[in-house]
Amino acid sequence: MKSAVLTGEHFINGDEACAEGAIAAGCMFFAGYPITPATEVAEQMALRLPDVGGTFIQMEDEIAAMTCILGSAWTGAKSMTATSGPGFSLMMETVGLAVVTETPCVVVNVQRSGPSTGLPTQGAQADMMQAKWGSHGDYEIIAIAPSSPQEMFNLTITAFNLSETYRVPVFIMSDEIVGHMSEKVVIPPAGKIRTVSRPKPKGRKENFKPYAPGPKGVAPMPAIGEGYNVHVTGLTHDEKGYPVMSVDTQKEMMARLLGKIRNNLQDIILTEDYQLADAEIVLISYGVAARTSYTAVQTARRMGIKAGLLRLITVWPFPDDRIQALAEQVKAFVTVEINMGQICREVQRCAQGRARTYFVGHPGGAIIPPADVMAAIKEAMQAK
Repeated sequence: MKSAVLTGEHFINGDEACAEGAIAAGCMFFAGYPITPATEVAEQMALRLPDVGGTFIQMEDEIAAMTCILGSAWTGAKSMTATSGPGFSLMMETVGLAVVTETPCVVVNVQRSGPSTGLPTQGAQADMMQAKWGSHGDYEIIAIAPSSPQEMFNLTITAFNLSETYRVPVFIMSDEIVGHMSEKVVIPPAGKIRTVSRPKPKGRKENFKPYAPGPKGVAPMPAIGEGYNVHVTGLTHDEKGYPVMSVDTQKEMMARLLGKIRNNLQDIILTEDYQLADAEIVLISYGVAARTSYTAVQTARRMGIKAGLLRLITVWPFPDDRIQALAEQVKAFVTVEINMGQICREVQRCAQGRARTYFVGHPGGAIIPPADVMAAIKEAMQAK
């Protein structure tokens, strides 16, 4: 068996870097269906998994692919799939199943312009609200937005670690531009890569309750076949995993599903500050749009405008507290994203009128020019 980690410097695209990150994180199962612009993730996994003792399966559609990775996760494997907008839509019902059964898995969405078939070969960031609310019911997930091929590698490992820690599906919300962008990606030796595996049960097997919360509110997870009595259902269930059709059981189950994320926000939410210490105008961006935003901040600073950037690495859960605190200190927010204002509305909600909010974006198909961001920064500075 070959080494799982291809240590060294590589010139690869974001999709390929994502696959390498998954393998470095210990992913041993991938199920997927080809779709532009995510196909290269599947191709790289198909090439690499057999070399490290893993399994690749091409399914008949994205619904089957999502279901497959849930089944694989319950056998003890770290599992992943990759898709784009139309396939992401097909997966939504099974995302809800992953949430309610507390099944760890990673779903990569290399976003493209929509709706429907849209512009299959061109990028967008318009699936962000779908990532949070695409399935029915109340629930919490984690969604991460890489801005470079290097982050596609690094944050794929982070996604697996978060998924295993909290027994929740984690979304990697990439886009066509980052997915197809080729840059230097540094892969460290395996010994320097921190990986996490799901908590395992201890004690007498006959007394085991598969959904009884442990540390961080997360229940330990056995693999099916290890001798534990495990019942997996999408119905409302008690700590034993068996359906109980009552309002009280629904409340208890939902408190566990929501609480394990909401009570651990400080350990989950990742952001990056750039020139924020004295900023009067704060850009909020993520993914590929953040690259434009860096340039705009640098240009504004050269012009004497105190601009800064809060880059969202974790988009969901949303950093409400951080933005609420900034709203007390700054003059305005400018949200930069390749859609028609999905995350901008979240910024407005958190700002609560204490700081003005501006939006820079478009419906997809191209990166946002820095000049468009600068125009919004100037407008925010001139407003009274």
